[in-house]
Amino acid sequence: MTRRDYEKIDGSAYANIYAVGDLHGCYELFMRELESVKFDTARDLVISVGDLIDRGPHSLSCLRLIRNSWFKAVKGNHECMAIEGLLGQDEHYQRLWLYNAGDWVLSLNPTERAEVLDLLKFCAGLPLVIELNDEGVKTVIAHADYPYDQYRFGRSLTQEQAVWERRRIEMRDETEIKGADAFIFGHTPLKRVMQLGNRLYIDTGAVFFGNLTLLRLK
Repeated sequence: MTRRDYEKIDGSAYANIYAVGDLHGCYELFMRELESVKFDTARDLVISVGDLIDRGPHSLSCLRLIRNSWFKAVKGNHECMAIEGLLGQDEHYQRLWLYNAGDWVLSLNPTERAEVLDLLKFCAGLPLVIELNDEGVKTVIAHADYPYDQYRFGRSLTQEQAVWERRRIEMRDETEIKGADAFIFGHTPLKRVMQLGNRLYIDTGAVFFGNLTLLRLK
């Protein structure tokens, strides 16, 4: 499994661009949010902060989103647990994933399980960081954090830092990260979007509170 850490997106190719918080299987809620903004799959783009799966009722439907050209995503910790557990046959991650609501896969039929494996192979190639550039504005999206005080495309980082780290938000650290205009993260469920410095945390607990944030970037 090859890991790709960074991806760049040219925002000028799209009419409207949105960032969406952790879906966690809340497919129908996501579809309602897209409908509310009259999302056009031919002209618009959604960038997900990851954690498409687990806990909610429609994990497979959310995982299928990665096949769409209008949908981009960074890897979340739940995708990473599934990838390591199912594809990598890592017993530690298998147990960790099942403990963290990955047991939905056990109720699937053989055809659906095969599809999940194929989709996770696709997920294994998702980036940890997406850099969006549009009209001179640089926005960086990752699941949990960007581990430095200075952003640089391609800078070395570990999967652990990008998909699990909560230190900054737990400390309510308002230090700005230089090198980009804004950073968007998910991972930590909140009642509302939180801004700390030039960082926005947009996991507003779709699966816990029924509140999914669809943040317009363009």
